[in-house]
Amino acid sequence: MNEYINLDEQNIEEEHICCAIGDPKHQEGVDKKKEWLKAKIKDGLVFRKLNARGKMFIEYEPVETAWVPVSGNHYEYIYCLWVAGSFKGKGIGKELLEYAIEDAKNKKMSGLCTIVGQKKKPFLGEKKFFEHFGFKVVDTIDDYELLALSFDDQETPHFNENAKKMKIDQKDFTIYYSNECPYVEYEVKELSEYAKQKNIKVTFIKIDSLEKAKNVPCIFHNWANFYKGAFISNTILNANALEKLIK
Repeated sequence: MNEYINLDEQNIEEEHICCAIGDPKHQEGVDKKKEWLKAKIKDGLVFRKLNARGKMFIEYEPVETAWVPVSGNHYEYIYCLWVAGSFKGKGIGKELLEYAIEDAKNKKMSGLCTIVGQKKKPFLGEKKFFEHFGFKVVDTIDDYELLALSFDDQETPHFNENAKKMKIDQKDFTIYYSNECPYVEYEVKELSEYAKQKNIKVTFIKIDSLEKAKNVPCIFHNWANFYKGAFISNTILNANALEKLIK
């Protein structure tokens, strides 16, 4: 039987957080992610992982305090459900999601929700997997969808109106990011150095509060790219990827 651990204020320093495990270049990002988690655990965030060294976890919290441009009442928002490597195909993802569903019911929540793409997108869950558990599309922006599993007849969550803009006035390459993901800190530094070397103007906008997260002008999960005022993708970029996009 699989053994799982929920992170809390007592064990978070000694436990790994799965994503950037074993990669020294991301240690600063891991530290910032843990600081972010400490604050969010007080808001009711749950980070549950398999008690093993690898990438297999689920992370969710009440949508009211979740750092995404989504509003709703008494729903849990799933940030990430990730099972990778040799742990795939062993039912771990199913067990993690079933735990979240049962946990939401025990807390008398109205359901759960999460953002996916109509087609698979990086750093977002797979639509078909969630649909298998009864999640349904409740709102859409372009090819991004908000899925929800409802336990009652309460109003379902929805994207905030500002997120539907998917454009900004800034014409330079612009990146919105937050420390919700441990990968972003290293990539922000790498992109900053690359842009300086190539004399390219790149503007970074850090989402560091709930208010900012709820009011971003686009789909936002932890990273968003804009160029010439238009939303491009939610993909976390490195220097090579940025160079290809610019060209």
